[in-house]
Amino acid sequence: MKQINTCIRPGTTFQYGLHKPSYSVINLRQHTRLACLGQTQDGTQVFNAPNFPDSNIEVCLSDWIFEIPNPFPFKGRTFIDKEWADASANDPDRIRISAPDNVSLTATLKKEGIDKNLLVKLPSPLQLALATCSTDPEDLKILAELSCEIVNRDGRPTGLLYDEQKPIIHDHPLFEAVANNPHLPDHYKIAMVIMPGAQGKSEIVGEWPKDKGSHIYEYLRRNSYIPGGHYAANMAEDAVRYSIGTLNKKDITGLRHLYYQRSYIRLADKLGLKIPAQKRILTEKELESLRNTICKKENAENISCATIWGWNFGFDYAPSKYRLHASHQQIHQQYALIDESVESYSCGTTDPIGRIPTYSCGDMVTDLIEEYHQIYTSDFFSDYRNAIFTNKRMDDRNDLDADLIVWRDDNVLLFVPKAQTSQWELQIMTLPDHGENLPGNIFECNSQVRQSLDMALLKAQKSLAALGAKMVTTIEYSKRFGKQTVKQPLLYALLPKLPESPGAFSEAQLRFINGHYPEDFAAVCRKQLA
Repeated sequence: MKQINTCIRPGTTFQYGLHKPSYSVINLRQHTRLACLGQTQDGTQVFNAPNFPDSNIEVCLSDWIFEIPNPFPFKGRTFIDKEWADASANDPDRIRISAPDNVSLTATLKKEGIDKNLLVKLPSPLQLALATCSTDPEDLKILAELSCEIVNRDGRPTGLLYDEQKPIIHDHPLFEAVANNPHLPDHYKIAMVIMPGAQGKSEIVGEWPKDKGSHIYEYLRRNSYIPGGHYAANMAEDAVRYSIGTLNKKDITGLRHLYYQRSYIRLADKLGLKIPAQKRILTEKELESLRNTICKKENAENISCATIWGWNFGFDYAPSKYRLHASHQQIHQQYALIDESVESYSCGTTDPIGRIPTYSCGDMVTDLIEEYHQIYTSDFFSDYRNAIFTNKRMDDRNDLDADLIVWRDDNVLLFVPKAQTSQWELQIMTLPDHGENLPGNIFECNSQVRQSLDMALLKAQKSLAALGAKMVTTIEYSKRFGKQTVKQPLLYALLPKLPESPGAFSEAQLRFINGHYPEDFAAVCRKQLA
């Protein structure tokens, strides 16, 4: 019988493999190069003899490795080293990133009696390292003034100096690094990157007004890799948010409202529906009314579009000038609506030969649901939810928690996936209502479900930040509008980057290495929320 490479099967909990390696190695080495490696503290020499065995090798006690197929085959497999995971199970406090030390070159120079102007004479890589790591505003103000030409009034930055229409920036990596350091005083951040227009001429086409307890601008990104309308919701100059600790419920509500509003208006326009308002924000009641009108519109199912939503939180620059994450630290979200298909060409740009489907990551989930039903005559997400609710640990430990759920309400589930593709991955999934309706995109989410999604996103980010996560990418897997018959939930994946897991050849093959059991990570996340 044909199978799908997923850990989900009808009527069972999660399935996984367990490698218990035992093998022989034929020794093909020709030469032995014995050498002294150093000495112990009592003076005994240490040699490299163990590296040069005389005979073949028998490996009998290698670490056991769990191999967990991801529920979604297109996301690969997760490998958990049992020895590492057992250590984390015994000491869950290992699952944490330590807070960085305070760094101040200005204070160090002052203490040693050295002129602080030495800072401006440092080699560029050292300045870049200081721009990302310093916690001293004095360091950062000097670096900011060094990176660009700042206009000051009464000793306070008010903007940048321009050469015609372009700001004068002497060192772009240094400029980006220092402007994105949370410890830079806010008036520098505002002048350098936050004031509308500071980062270019992108038009502001929406706004979450200040009188609603937050303040957010919606920008149109004209020349984007996402064609047809790419939008970004950025915190305003009077609502600076550089850390999850400063993010509140009103902020997340505003950010998400702009996403819902833009998507509903764009789809309504495609359907020829009347837009409720111009030059103001839609009320929650108007938004919900528009959503209902869209879903009830005759022949609406003929429009098959998909949403794209993403949130890159966190910024970092290596001294080698590799940017390590998002384009800026300021909390923001971006979103778009994509059509069903696009004209295709085989030569040049003038003579189309047909059409090809546009890409949406949610389509891969749809394909899996359909294939799973064909093979097992069962509903994939019903089986997936059952596996989550009946989860069992892999390590035979009955004294430890087996729950993968971090938080839930009647509408959504925040949980740790059994096969994490980031070591700290969290996911959010909509749940069926009492009528077994399952929202698969934001057009199918009523006001209550939208509020639940927003709260789950906030709680997920708060729990990760409490564990020390500095860089988190969040993406949405959505069902296409018009696919009403597919039982596909709206799904979000939060993918933190860990300091010693940059992603290399294993991850490029979709082989994800983990050092803890998912149940233990769920437990530490619940502890942060408590």
